[in-house]
Amino acid sequence: MTDRSIDSRTLGQWLDDGAELAILDLRAKEDVTGYGQPLFGTNAPADTLLEQIGRHVPRRLVRTVLVDGGDGRGVELAGTLHAQGWEHIHALDGGFPAWTASSESANRSFDIPGRDFSLGVKEERGTPVVTVQELKERREKGDDLIVIDTRTLPEFERNHVPGAVSVPGAELLRHFTNVVPSPDTHVIVSCAGLPRAILGAQTLIDAGVPNKVAYLEDGTGAWRRAGWDLEEGLTARYGDTTEDSRAFGRDHAARFSTAGRFPEIDLETAQKWAADEERTTYLLDVRTPDEFAAEHIPGSISSEGGQLLGLSSRTIATRGARLVLIDDSDGIRAQTVAHWLSRRNFEIVILRHAFSQSDVAAEPAEAAA
Repeated sequence: MTDRSIDSRTLGQWLDDGAELAILDLRAKEDVTGYGQPLFGTNAPADTLLEQIGRHVPRRLVRTVLVDGGDGRGVELAGTLHAQGWEHIHALDGGFPAWTASSESANRSFDIPGRDFSLGVKEERGTPVVTVQELKERREKGDDLIVIDTRTLPEFERNHVPGAVSVPGAELLRHFTNVVPSPDTHVIVSCAGLPRAILGAQTLIDAGVPNKVAYLEDGTGAWRRAGWDLEEGLTARYGDTTEDSRAFGRDHAARFSTAGRFPEIDLETAQKWAADEERTTYLLDVRTPDEFAAEHIPGSISSEGGQLLGLSSRTIATRGARLVLIDDSDGIRAQTVAHWLSRRNFEIVILRHAFSQSDVAAEPAEAAA
């Protein structure tokens, strides 16, 4: 060990002490399995860490632990970052191999795995489910149904269940009336597996939409395993919002059991908190990447809401941090994200901001036609 490294026992103690703590997984993305097993810290590959660490850990005084694959890169990078002003930077001695071999690792992680979180939601709420075989049979019978894929647009474009419409998770309530033809249409929510499909379906149920809603069990994975071809390209995606769709979204977001629980702040307060040297605050813009690129608040991070719903550790590296969820003046996406992130014990506030270009032009949603 060096003066920049800690052992697994110390990390175990830090996981339990309640103070702010950041864990960065230095392994290459292709070496990270199961959304970050076994610690579920934020993935920040060693080759890009020096450029990316400020995004993941906004405050340099936070205890930060670098965990490598056992190759010693953590100690090397901890020394470099300490020289650059990261006073409380450490490397886990022996990296992931040492952690896995220690008694500290038993049933412990830095975050709740996305799959485990969504399965817990399903068990608690009894989220309805449809199999790919049932979906295919019902389509062949001509049933009134629609498949909504809640992944990001690039994921949808790569492949999706044939006939699905792309509506990322945080956008569901804002675009619901524009893509779902009728209150009688059965809405089936899909993703590549389970997490975003379950949370997407339960979002609609919690918001009290009039339609029957279910998630598609194992999504594109199950469709492929059944021996059927997936569809490729941006074949059908959500379009621009309308006044009616926004009104629907506002009304139904207000029906969440968590509605009214999250304080709202102004821009001046958010900027003051972000500059606070005593507490970490993330300014997370939950709008679409296109909207963020067109206009955003300086110092904020593009954190598409659908990705934050169940995979918070991909963006939020500091446990115990305060989250400011930034949205347009409607706040529908921020309320949707807060509804789920609040179950992960974050302190959450919402900042509604009147962006001059609140909607970026999009292709018309073909499914409604």
